Amino acid sequence: MKMIFQTPVTRSPLFSNLYEYLLVAQPDEKVYQQIVEEKQSFYHTYQEKIAIKTKPHITVSNFLAKETMEETIIRWMQRIISTQYSFSVSLNNYSGFPPHTVYLRVQDHQPFKQLASSLKVVDQYVRGNDCPPMELTKHPHLSIARRLPEPIYEKAIKEYALKSFYAAFEVKQLILLRRQHQFDACKQVSVFHFGTDNRLFN
Repeated sequence: MKMIFQTPVTRSPLFSNLYEYLLVAQPDEKVYQQIVEEKQSFYHTYQEKIAIKTKPHITVSNFLAKETMEETIIRWMQRIISTQYSFSVSLNNYSGFPPHTVYLRVQDHQPFKQLASSLKVVDQYVRGNDCPPMELTKHPHLSIARRLPEPIYEKAIKEYALKSFYAAFEVKQLILLRRQHQFDACKQVSVFHFGTDNRLFN
């Protein structure tokens, strides 16, 4: 199954030779399966395939870069992320981005915002090599379905506002994915492990 980018990076013809990268956190196996079932339920109700084409993940950053930059980016990310600590994520009920996305709410945004802030040095490197700025998460969430037609979104968000959902999991690593273009499947490039002491976020 393809991993589809949460938020497509803005790409002009000028950047057609760049790879797209996505840095994500994924739930543990139990929560992952819970969310897969939620996405399948959405598909069965609304017949929107995008719900089952995207794997459950929370985006930390997505960006465009040259393949020749990849080794340096990985080295920088490894250095930065290895100094961070694992933390718990609680998913609490549903919300939406009008007029197109239904998602699960991340209860505490702070750990993700702190991660995004720590990656600004990578953003400087990316910009310094004539690539667009990195998109660093400002509103971490886990999509159930996105790119919905507005009438489907309007119907779904009313129904999902009445539903409840809760799950929690520990984030111990981030995964870096890459693809060549919008219709390409994402390939895993690297996995970055955190420390195990979560005092940083307490």
